[in-house]
Amino acid sequence: QVQLVESGGGSVQAGGSLRLSCVASGDTYRRRYMAWFRQAPGKGREGVATMYNDGGVLYYADSVKGRFTISQDNAKNTVYLQMNSLKPEDTAVYYCAADFVGRLRYGRTWYSRSTEYPYWGQGTQVTVSS
Repeated sequence: QVQLVESGGGSVQAGGSLRLSCVASGDTYRRRYMAWFRQAPGKGREGVATMYNDGGVLYYADSVKGRFTISQDNAKNTVYLQMNSLKPEDTAVYYCAADFVGRLRYGRTWYSRSTEYPYWGQGTQVTVSS
């Protein structure tokens, strides 16, 4: 199993930047998919970005391409989400999620499906004001 703790959320004006961090603990020796999701009030959980814990970006949502960057420091068991040019519509609770590599899956559409990730952090609030 793996435990996830997010940090770095806050309030920022439109056009500003934030960097979220997600620290993993537990079975960190196993290769993992690491993902960021977000959930705005009254909406479902949306996949934002996915990568391998040891490198290799797999997915960005169209809504964040060119503005958000997912990255990792595997020595620190940490995945980051650098968010630039933030917009009010980016306001949401941001969650870190993970699953171990090895389950049989097909295609790439699953990267953004929240049901595919069994491990979740507690979430961190991001609020962007206009």
